Amino acid sequence: MLKINIICIGKIKELFLRDAINEYEKRLSKFCILNIIQLPDKKIPDKINDSIIDQIKNSESLEIISHLPKNSYNICLDLNGKEYSSEKFADKITNISLSNSSINFIIGGSLGFNNTIRNISNESICFSKMTFPHQLIRLFLLEQIYRAFKINNGEAYHK
Repeated sequence: MLKINIICIGKIKELFLRDAINEYEKRLSKFCILNIIQLPDKKIPDKINDSIIDQIKNSESLEIISHLPKNSYNICLDLNGKEYSSEKFADKITNISLSNSSINFIIGGSLGFNNTIRNISNESICFSKMTFPHQLIRLFLLEQIYRAFKINNGEAYHK
């Protein structure tokens, strides 16, 4: 069974998001082994500059890297990444699973991550050119992974 790791910065504070994430975790359990690795986000000071932003991004990125399981296919979620339709994303998961036993999806904190994460990733994907809270992206990702398994298994799922 394919193992999917979601390595992400920040806790989900909103109950409605936690409930939705828990629902997709439950739904996905029949298709894959899902592991969500939730790492603490760094406090962003009131007065911020480029140096502080770089410091926070570097610190969070190092934390992400230390939790990446080895020999996995790494996909970072990035505004500059490739956009997929749900069907193409389903194909992508199938193709990756033919040569890899696990996929790591990487979601940075509210400031994003540094280029080191992009460089160690096999690819970057983007859900939209719009900006969304990283907590909401986690839910979007889980829904699309679930949709991909439903598509790949020929099961009905709303369009």
